[in-house]
Parts: sequence; C-alpha cells; structure tokens
Amino acid sequence: MRWVTRFVRFHDTTHPRHLAEDDIRAFLSHLASERNVAASTQNQALNALVFLYEQVLGVELDDIGPLDRADRPKRLPTVLSRKEVRRLFASLSPGPNRRIAHLLYGSGLRLSEALRLRVKELDFDRGRVHVRDGKGGKDRTTVLPERLHVPLQRHLKTVKAQHETDCAEGVGSVHLPDAIAEKYPNAATEWRWQYVFPSTQLSEDPRSGAVRRHHRSDSAVQRAVKNAADAAEIEKRATCHTLRHSFATHLLQDGTDVRTIQKLLGHEQLRTTMQYVHVLEQSGEAVTSPLDTLPTDPA
Repeated sequence: MRWVTRFVRFHDTTHPRHLAEDDIRAFLSHLASERNVAASTQNQALNALVFLYEQVLGVELDDIGPLDRADRPKRLPTVLSRKEVRRLFASLSPGPNRRIAHLLYGSGLRLSEALRLRVKELDFDRGRVHVRDGKGGKDRTTVLPERLHVPLQRHLKTVKAQHETDCAEGVGSVHLPDAIAEKYPNAATEWRWQYVFPSTQLSEDPRSGAVRRHHRSDSAVQRAVKNAADAAEIEKRATCHTLRHSFATHLLQDGTDVRTIQKLLGHEQLRTTMQYVHVLEQSGEAVTSPLDTLPTDPA
C-alpha cells in the first residue's frame, strides 16, 4: 500500500489505470538515481506495482524495459575465528540447539537443512550427511563430524522414545513429500522418516489438519545462537548462517580445494564459493605488520 501511494503521488495523483510501463520505469529509476534506495528496496517497489496491476487492476504488464538499477553493495560474509567458535559453543546450553549449531559449523548446513534432516539421512558408518531437497531443490552429501557421532546417537535414542510414545497415542506420523506419501502410505510413522530435531510440542498441520510433531522452530535456534554470541562477548554479528560461512573459510585455511567446498555447500556457481577466498585475501592472514619487524619494542 505504501509503494502504491508513493507511485501515485510521484505521478501527481494520477490513477494507476492511466499509467503504463513507461511510468513505472520512471518511478523505479527515480528511486535509484534520486532517492538512492538499496537494490532490495527497488525490487520491493517493483513487486508491489506488479501485484497492483496484475492482481488488483487485472492489467497484464508488458516489458518495463531497462531501469536505472540501484547498486547492490558487495559485502563479504562475516566469519568467526576458531577461538570465537569455541567460545560460542561453550556459551550454548547442552541440548538440541547446541547440536544443531554443531552441524551448521561441522557440516556447513543451512539452518533450514539441519531442521529438516530425517533420521535416515545421517550415515554414521560413512560419516556423511545426506541433504535432500536443499536450496534450488537439489540433493547433496556433506561431512558428518566424527565427534558428533556419539552425541547424535544419544540424542536419537531420546527422540525415538518420544516417537514411540507419540505412535502409541496416535500422533506419531510426520509430514512427507507428496510423492513419498502416495507411494508409501505407511512411511509417515516409520522411524527412519522422522525428523532428527523434532519440535517439543504437537501442532496441527495446516495442510492436512492432522495433529503431529513438526521439526524444531528456526527462531528457537536463532535466538539461542544470538544469546550465546552475546554471552561469549563476540562483537561480530554472529548468526546461524555465520557458522556455515565459518565452516567454508576454515576448510580453505586447512587447504581444502575450493571445488570440494563448493560441493559440500551445494553452491551452483563456483563464484559463490569464491567469496570465501576473498575473505581470506582481505583478512591479512599470513601478513606480518612492519611494526612487528622492528628490532626494538616501539613502546
């Protein structure tokens, strides 16, 4: 509504029905060149106007044409040092949130991927995590840290006991992809299909109305990581995704090939992974300050 109001006011309160693609282009270019808005803000305005015309007014827009695009700032990802990662983990309370944080850093998972993990996707024998339907709908395999084997197996025993109790009470089914649910109608209650990190509460599935246990809330994990970073007095903006960035950067520091890291992270383009190379290049690592080479202490 705000973007529609601004659009109409920009064109002297002319009704949108009397405005066309050239007028939209003029407004969006004005935002970039005169108002200096961010690229995401310009895109938000464009989406609002497309919705206005196509969904409200029922007008199909033609190609809007070239725009003055707002610059998207190129920022390198925030990366924690190994000492900061240790301090962060030490400040996390024992439990599922801590295990999830370990996987984000130890396996390079996105938070959504860790939360959607099923029991069958943890391969302890081979030390691998199988990520199904990751970003872009793609599957991949990444490393399962050996030091997480015993804690995760102990965690799964607790989860399995809860699942057996749920089954006995008639609420032990889990949401499955449509194709799996149709092909294997009994799979929803099988142990191997259950979430590794289930919710502590039962809830009604809005898709089917069934009462079941969904996976753990992402906000609970995000809040736990933020509180731990504050408690550890980490000055950087440390989030769940920061742990994934740190996974990639620390692998590079250890000499892992960038294409291997690309596969572990599930990046479609190599240039996305190369940002971690730039992090190392700009961090000044392995560079000695000339002040430290002076023969006497300048103090």
